[in-house]
Parts: sequence; C-alpha cells; structure tokens
Amino acid sequence: MRDGSVVLIVVIVTIVVFVVAFMMGALTVAVRLKQGIRDARRDTAKRQRAVVGGQVSEQLAPFFPDFPYRPSEARFIGKPVDLVVFVGMDARRIEKVVFVEVKTGTSTLSAQERHLRDAIEQGRVEFLTYSRP
Repeated sequence: MRDGSVVLIVVIVTIVVFVVAFMMGALTVAVRLKQGIRDARRDTAKRQRAVVGGQVSEQLAPFFPDFPYRPSEARFIGKPVDLVVFVGMDARRIEKVVFVEVKTGTSTLSAQERHLRDAIEQGRVEFLTYSRP
C-alpha cells in the first residue's frame, strides 16, 4: 500500500507542478501582451503627433521667417504637393509658379512627390483653359 501512496503523491505533485507552470506561462504571456499593447499605443500616439505637427507646418510654412516667398502669394493645396506659390501675384504680374513640398524632421519625398518633381523639372507641365457651353 505504501508504493501506491508514493505513486499517488508523485502523480499529485506532478499535476500541481504542471498546473502551476501552465498558469505562470499564461500569466507571462498576458503580461507581455499587455506591455506590447501599451508600447503599440505609445508608438501610435507618437506617430500621430508627428503627422499633426507636419500638417501644421505645411499650412504655416509661408509665415515662417525663412520661407523664401511672400505668404500672400502662396496657396495651400495639400496633395500631391503642399503649396503652390505664384511669384509676382501681389504685383498682378505672375512671373513664376513654384511648387513647394514642406518636410519636417527626417521625412523625405514620397514616390508620388518625386514623380511630380521630375515631371516639373523635365518641363512636362501644361496650362489648360477648360470651358463648358
């Protein structure tokens, strides 16, 4: 009977060890998941602040002291380019049209912005008068 009691104790201890190990593993996974969610939320908030800051900079750029053109001659478009400046518009004689893409921090031109830049630099720009009857 002693052998049966020892086997029973060993089985019970083994089951308890497995249950405790399983619960600790589940708890560890839950803690890591919670931390991952917290980190993802922080990263999302940080990115959103950067986007909003960039959008504000795009709209306010003509009013910064180092902006090379008159703010009154700049028009905000947003996409695919931030601003179009009509140099000379205040004097009622437009001499040049300048497309301006505002960047902040380490941001760079997107593929679409690069294509637009290339089209302008290569002279693939037209003026169209569209009239409807």
